[in-house]
Amino acid sequence: MTEHTSSGSGAAAPLLPAEVVAHRAEYWRRNLRYVSVLLGVWFLVSYGFGIILADTLNAFRLPGTNYPLGFWFAQQGAIYVFVILIFVYVALMNRLDREFDVDEQEDA
Repeated sequence: MTEHTSSGSGAAAPLLPAEVVAHRAEYWRRNLRYVSVLLGVWFLVSYGFGIILADTLNAFRLPGTNYPLGFWFAQQGAIYVFVILIFVYVALMNRLDREFDVDEQEDA
């Protein structure tokens, strides 16, 4: 990874060694920020809604069913949110990879 295009069009300009290090550091900083936020959401939903706030949420019923909302989060909701977070992470990382020109598309 020695080239980067900031606008997405035109020829890529070679980066100097210090710029390469800064470029890679920015990529990983943003990657870690994405992971941290998504893990925070997962923690809130699975531990917060499924365990800590389960009794409070059980006062509400899941529409269309007779399941208490806290029970639903503990049994199924956290799993659904986790799967959605996987797709969100893939979309975020694909966009980040394209932005930093490290995507996995083969040149044809």
